[in-house]
Amino acid sequence: MLSARIRIAARLLAVAALAALTAGCFQPMYAEHTDGTPGLREKLMGVDLPPIDKANASREARVGVEVRNALAFKLYGSATGMPPTHRLVIRFNSSKTSLIVDPNTGLPNTENYGIDCQYNLIEVATGKSVMTGTTFSRVSYDMPGSYQRFSRNRAVRDAEDRAANEIAENINTRLAAFFTAGT
Repeated sequence: MLSARIRIAARLLAVAALAALTAGCFQPMYAEHTDGTPGLREKLMGVDLPPIDKANASREARVGVEVRNALAFKLYGSATGMPPTHRLVIRFNSSKTSLIVDPNTGLPNTENYGIDCQYNLIEVATGKSVMTGTTFSRVSYDMPGSYQRFSRNRAVRDAEDRAANEIAENINTRLAAFFTAGT
């Protein structure tokens, strides 16, 4: 009985010792650095976002602006960017797929909107690519009524906006991981 209590006490002491050793290793990702080096927020504010190259006045151009604006807000917040240290080049393709088609009218009732995106982070000082990646988003939407043009257009636009925000969130997360870990 006594040896069992001693073993439990020894295990608890070992766990406490390991916890004490690793307590100084944790640092929140968005915390400010006290040693004078730039924190993650400052690094993200140094990313330049050039306009996404799409044909003017096209649906994809509007989606490109939505992706860029959502990503700029995630990177900069309410502030403006700092002098650029990196440039993020984004390319994407979008697609629509009909999932459910009304057999009486031949019009789709439910569709998927998708964005397939490639991005390249380039260091401004050297012109070298330091990170590339891909991401995607698929969102579904219902189109109420077979002849309601406005509601159909609004459903497509809402799906485009949701997909663009998801793409921006995915890229922002990857950039934060890159600037934190360096890979």
